[in-house]
Amino acid sequence: MNRRLFCTALATLPLSSCLIFGEKPWKVGVCDWNIKTLGMPAGFKVARELGLDGIQLSYTPRHEVFDLRDAKAQELYLAESEKHQIEIASMAMGVFNQKPFSTDPDSFLWADECLEIMRGLNQKIVLFAFFGKGDIKDRPDLQRNVIDRLRKLAPKAEKYGMTIGLETWLSKEEHMHILDSVGSNSIKVYYDTANMLRKGYDIYDEIRWLGKKNAICQVHTKEIGNRLGEGKVDFLKVREALIEINYNSWLIMEAAIKGDWKESYQQNAAYLRKIFS
Repeated sequence: MNRRLFCTALATLPLSSCLIFGEKPWKVGVCDWNIKTLGMPAGFKVARELGLDGIQLSYTPRHEVFDLRDAKAQELYLAESEKHQIEIASMAMGVFNQKPFSTDPDSFLWADECLEIMRGLNQKIVLFAFFGKGDIKDRPDLQRNVIDRLRKLAPKAEKYGMTIGLETWLSKEEHMHILDSVGSNSIKVYYDTANMLRKGYDIYDEIRWLGKKNAICQVHTKEIGNRLGEGKVDFLKVREALIEINYNSWLIMEAAIKGDWKESYQQNAAYLRKIFS
């Protein structure tokens, strides 16, 4: 390409593309439950071997070996992070899929504990999952319980500059109802591309709609039954939507496995870096 053609092509790029990708490439991470290291420090080594930038670390309450409430355990995780040069991109409480945040008597305590653990690990974002037994879709009674509990947690999250991200089956409007009802900037949506597409939502519109309300804290770049770029999610459209809302957090890979899981994540990471940089 000669200089004139290059300059012409460059001039047609959206300004946001030049700003975001020119200044700070987005980092690529993976959920620890997808690399067989749920809540364990071994996740840092595996992520390093896969050539990634970080992991989403699970808090599994009362872990028999690695109890993250213990300061020494936190020191171990931070040491492993430093050793392998793999960051903790965010934390997650998938345990709420079995022990619902909306109703389980222990779940509020665990959530509060997780915020304390995040202080020790220097973390700012945690995912609260609402699937399986924890599903609150079409359950206004459970949604009210969630709102009440989040109102109690929000002051601590606000005090320490933390964000609780809700990953659910809810639509953009249903999500905003919860966020508006809680009334805290520390409560946002953890957006999952494949889950929302599976529910029939226009995910590209939802990302823009929620993003313009500053309601998305982080994103799962997820596909079901295929590797990224080979399934139903159009990640070029996801990319454009994220650019439009000035998203600047992580791209966290989830699922998107076909065949060998290690090869899948190496290919997935290469794909994301190709289209997002």
